[in-house]
Amino acid sequence: MVRVDRREELARRLAAVRERIEAACVAAGRDPASVELLAVTKTVPAEDVATLLDLGLTAFGENRVQEAGEKVAAVAALRPEAHPRWHFVGSLQRNKARSVVRWADRVESVDSTRLADALDAAVRRERETGGRTDRLPILLQYSVDGDPLRGGVPRPDLFPLAEHVATCAGLHLAGLMAVAPLGADPDSAFADVAEAASALRDRFPQATVLSAGMSGDLEAAIRHGSGVVRVGTALVGERPLTSR
Repeated sequence: MVRVDRREELARRLAAVRERIEAACVAAGRDPASVELLAVTKTVPAEDVATLLDLGLTAFGENRVQEAGEKVAAVAALRPEAHPRWHFVGSLQRNKARSVVRWADRVESVDSTRLADALDAAVRRERETGGRTDRLPILLQYSVDGDPLRGGVPRPDLFPLAEHVATCAGLHLAGLMAVAPLGADPDSAFADVAEAASALRDRFPQATVLSAGMSGDLEAAIRHGSGVVRVGTALVGERPLTSR
């Protein structure tokens, strides 16, 4: 059971995040309804997710496969009538692909043909056994600075990866995800991201989603056209570090 004070804290934080999104949209001349809030709930208990569902959120992002699988099941037990959408937003090992496609509504961190192939094969196996009935929407993770340690595909490799994903029968190329590099000017970073997303849409009209911006830089991301902001700390508070 969620404590009353925790529910009040989550409600207060959610209201503040929504106010930030609305203000950023107004400043950018955008409709606030054009920006989706994706709650990043890694290390957050299932009870908090259930509370956020009660408060009106519907989309949740996880980045650890085992934790996410357990949480999806726990939330389903707590709120069987709800229909949350689960997004995988972290680095994904190819051998975990089948576990993820069993519950993920979207994977936002595809940055290699090998990972795309693993997800494609996993989706096709799950469709054969009745585990899924639809293709898996994916976002290509774009790297602004090309740092291989942070994941993502640099600009020269973006179109070749997109071309490959477009041939995968089990996948749907839905758009682009990006993280501003550490220490970078957010406006410069997200201007680059916006250019990459626009170029991707020009060649692949189905790739309409741009997921960019987090707790510390969502305003800059919205200024540059982000349609999904992934918010963790500002929404659920500081979380303990974990090596899991």
